Amino acid sequence: MGKYRGRLDIVADILSVVNDNDGARKTRIMYQANLSYKLLTQYLNDVVEAGLVTFETNEYYVLTRKGKEFLAKFGEYCKSLEKVEVQLNHVEDQRVMLEEMCPNAEGINVNQSNSLGKKNRLGAK
Repeated sequence: MGKYRGRLDIVADILSVVNDNDGARKTRIMYQANLSYKLLTQYLNDVVEAGLVTFETNEYYVLTRKGKEFLAKFGEYCKSLEKVEVQLNHVEDQRVMLEEMCPNAEGINVNQSNSLGKKNRLGAK
């Protein structure tokens, strides 16, 4: 909750609204994509210029083939991102477990411990 939406997320939200409704007017896009009018106009200009949507004569925005490809690739990206986040969470859990196994380790400088370990392996005291 309260997650910041990046540019790609906003573009995907706009394209999804247009796709789900087989075309949409500004007001529908603004409300369903949760954008201010100012942001909406900026992003609509960008997606039209990029060829992701077209503006039809009856004042509807319609998704292009390129827009559909964008949504498909964005879906793949989101799935990949989710997998990576799960892996990162697992790695973080492992780090926390290791820190718990070695109390007072927070005070040790990682660079010092690495250099000491190298010296000890080389036979230095």
